[in-house]
Amino acid sequence: MTGSSEPRRPSAEECLRRLRDGNLRFVQGAHQGSPPGWHPGIVEGQRPFAVVLGCSDSRAPAELVFDQGLGDLFVIRVAGNVVAPSGIGSVEFAVSRFGTPLVVVMGHTLCGAVAATVQAVEDGDSPESKNLRSITDRIAPHVESLVRLARRQPTERSVLLREAGRANILASTAQLRHGSPLLERMVATGELLVVGAEYELETGRVEFLDVLRR
Repeated sequence: MTGSSEPRRPSAEECLRRLRDGNLRFVQGAHQGSPPGWHPGIVEGQRPFAVVLGCSDSRAPAELVFDQGLGDLFVIRVAGNVVAPSGIGSVEFAVSRFGTPLVVVMGHTLCGAVAATVQAVEDGDSPESKNLRSITDRIAPHVESLVRLARRQPTERSVLLREAGRANILASTAQLRHGSPLLERMVATGELLVVGAEYELETGRVEFLDVLRR
């Protein structure tokens, strides 16, 4: 009887632990050696163990934040880590093509897209560019209640923006869980875990949010 050469697929919980450990190395400056560079084996395929939907902010590259190398993460980046049809399609592609068991929506503190959206809601205005509006309009519904509350109960700006950023992360996480029949089915059957995460620019630490155990 011939054994399979296919490596065992890690569980979502194991993948989550791998990200936590990588972020700890990132914070401590204890990277796992030199990041692997290009090599001929790359053309043979990829087996990313996690999908990360993150913000385009230049200070928030997932591969560095989680101390991972080429082929480890399937990364989708868009300002404000918003969930649009193309982003959902990209996630569907990764989990169905590569069997990736973990999806992380990673927002971050001091997010410019979130701050711009909060300001727009406060001013009752929106960006002139329809392309920018396609981002702020996706964030606005998730922060409007916080802005209204802050009007009634004055809140420090930094606190409002932090809460708005987290609300946006959790909303994007929920959209991925329930905005695609494919992803929703995989979550329901335990094939996929979708979690939120907040990357703190001030410390480098990532806090995982709304981790639903299977």
